[in-house]
Amino acid sequence: KADLPLMRSGQALIGFLRPLGSAEVVHQIAQAGVTAFSVELMPRTTRAQSMDALSSMGTICGYKATLLAAETSPRIFPMMTTAAGTITPARVFVIGAGVAGLQAISTARRLGAVASAYDMRPAAKEQVQSLGGRFVELPIEAQNAQDARGYGTAQDETFYARQRELLTRVVAESDVVITAAVIPGKKSPVLITADMVKGMAPGSVIVDLAAERGGNCELTRTGETVVVHGVTIIGAINLATSVPYHASQMYSRNMEKLLGHLLGKEGAGLELDAADEITRAIVITRGGEIVDARLAGVVLGSAKEAAQ
Repeated sequence: KADLPLMRSGQALIGFLRPLGSAEVVHQIAQAGVTAFSVELMPRTTRAQSMDALSSMGTICGYKATLLAAETSPRIFPMMTTAAGTITPARVFVIGAGVAGLQAISTARRLGAVASAYDMRPAAKEQVQSLGGRFVELPIEAQNAQDARGYGTAQDETFYARQRELLTRVVAESDVVITAAVIPGKKSPVLITADMVKGMAPGSVIVDLAAERGGNCELTRTGETVVVHGVTIIGAINLATSVPYHASQMYSRNMEKLLGHLLGKEGAGLELDAADEITRAIVITRGGEIVDARLAGVVLGSAKEAAQ
């Protein structure tokens, strides 16, 4: 908020702007005449891959979530043959097999844990199995499970209630649960209830990567670590900042590629080609207006709510 009064017409703003969750701020940015680019709206295409900062940060978050779980858990992750006999490997269950979830699976496997995962998108099954994880299939089908960008879509409460019911046994059998089910612009769906936490063994760990948007676990406290029924629930946010060296390196490379795409040749400045899929996807304000149709609807809705 302190930055908003400093903005002026003709400026370009590039970054993580959380447009679908910050309608009022986006409206003020538009009024200032700023051309704003929201990098989390980058399309998931081969051409845009080198500019996809959201995937870069998601990769780090998935990696760090598994390390946090391993450090917190009272169990050793890998199977070991010791002087005291064989130690069985930890069981890690990942809910949400997007970029962060897949990296969590991969890291858990490298640490020697037995990894399994669930995602309502059928396409995720092959990706999970390619990393050596077991895909948990539930006898329930989501309607329009993913949008055009490959992200999971919000479902009705009936679906989530049935999903929780079917996930209860898997969660109870797991030593670590990492949740990464995020719906862009919406509150994170509750996938683990207080009763499900109560059914887990003491010493179990939940790392909730959806904590910033309310959390996938009913007992998650944003930005905090709590222990309930003997289960440690980690609600850390912005985990990428805990690995600053490579997070900064990856983000700067993404921005370098994006600027190279946006800037004209020979110092001509920004060249905004409305026909270009990348530019069209990430520009949210221009010429004093909100140009993203979906975002404009969100801002209009927020304005009506405030008026009422």
